[in-house]
Amino acid sequence: MTTRHAPIALAFLFGALLAASPAALAQETDEENEAEAEQEAGENQEAQERPRRPRFGGPDQVENQLEEDAAPKEPLIQLDFLQPYLDFKAHLKESSGFSFGVDYSVVYLKATESVGEDEAASGMVRLFGAWEFVGRGSPNSGALVYKVEHRHKYMSIAPGSLGFELGYVGLIEPPFSDAGFVLGNFYWRQKLAGGKVGFYAGWVDVTDYVDVYALASPWLHFMNFVFSTGSAAIPAPNQGLGVVAGVLITDQIYATAGLADSNSDPTRPWDGFDSFFSQAEYFKHVEVGWTTAQDRIYLDNIHVTFWHADERLEALVPNGWGLNFSATHYIDDRWLPFLRAGYAKDGGSLLQRSVSIGFGYQWVPFQDLVGFGFNWGQPNETTFEPGLDDQYSLEAFYRLQLARQLALTPDVQLLFNPALNPDASSTWVFGVRARLNL
Repeated sequence: MTTRHAPIALAFLFGALLAASPAALAQETDEENEAEAEQEAGENQEAQERPRRPRFGGPDQVENQLEEDAAPKEPLIQLDFLQPYLDFKAHLKESSGFSFGVDYSVVYLKATESVGEDEAASGMVRLFGAWEFVGRGSPNSGALVYKVEHRHKYMSIAPGSLGFELGYVGLIEPPFSDAGFVLGNFYWRQKLAGGKVGFYAGWVDVTDYVDVYALASPWLHFMNFVFSTGSAAIPAPNQGLGVVAGVLITDQIYATAGLADSNSDPTRPWDGFDSFFSQAEYFKHVEVGWTTAQDRIYLDNIHVTFWHADERLEALVPNGWGLNFSATHYIDDRWLPFLRAGYAKDGGSLLQRSVSIGFGYQWVPFQDLVGFGFNWGQPNETTFEPGLDDQYSLEAFYRLQLARQLALTPDVQLLFNPALNPDASSTWVFGVRARLNL
């Protein structure tokens, strides 16, 4: 270093020491804290001002599914190369109101005792989304909601058929079949009264709106249908033409009601108008419930659901009705205990009496999830035959969030007294499910 450069170097060193002094560091920290506080306050203000949409649907309702998929996560693996694609999706939604998701799920099941097949595997690809182009971003917006699926099997049977192969009155992973192309949703969603009313009309999925709770998704949570819609004591029809309305009566009391085609075939949606208007055999439902807040309807929830099913002449299914009760509460955003019960009088349901208890647990919201459930079920005498044994089902799963877009769920079930297999006192079912969403 030359002598003429020494004053410059000393001045630079003195400036650096001054900048690193405790007072300067404290000032810098205070400025950073103030900036973070201002940013957090801005985010809170934005959250408060953001229109709250009615969440009358469950976790599989398309807009709810999109929101959960987009939620921040801290998984084991970061797929950073997907970030430009995710940014494109976010920009598309922000600029046009058009949102979409694509996922692929695969399930494999293996049982220890069976009267028929003892293993099953299948896959499903889904394209789903919503186009909010009426009143976008306002409390009274309208959107076209859509979902198209392709369901295919990898073995001689699909998981949705395995239950009866085991002699068990019930469905294990019912959506996973070999039905081929399926129209899941194609309906109009309209908010009214400042977001306190939701109206859904078109090609709907009843299981998105009837007796839902936070662990009802066969893509994300329990596999056995007894832990999903109505604990198998509701004869929910396939996706088809229907209408659903929900209203937040007070800040904590809500009600929903709907009507759907009982004879719909989602693999032949073009026949839906004929079955809806010509056969006119409907599934109707009314629900009244309590929640802590509008945006926590399926998290903190106590409700009673009444349903009625018309007689289905060609299918030889008698009319029927039933009541279902459900209570859940999300504790500390980690624990979700549940108690659910159902009663059915005819109507073609799998079970005529059912009680389920259990819980879900997350260390961090939207991260890994543990679930455990126990069910007692009594087969429906008019659907099957009188005198069948009561069934008892245990299920436990662990959903591992490998990446933000990839989850792996090992699952184990113990089925006691399968009603259609008197030679087996119990059957173990081991399974695994993987879901990739993009």
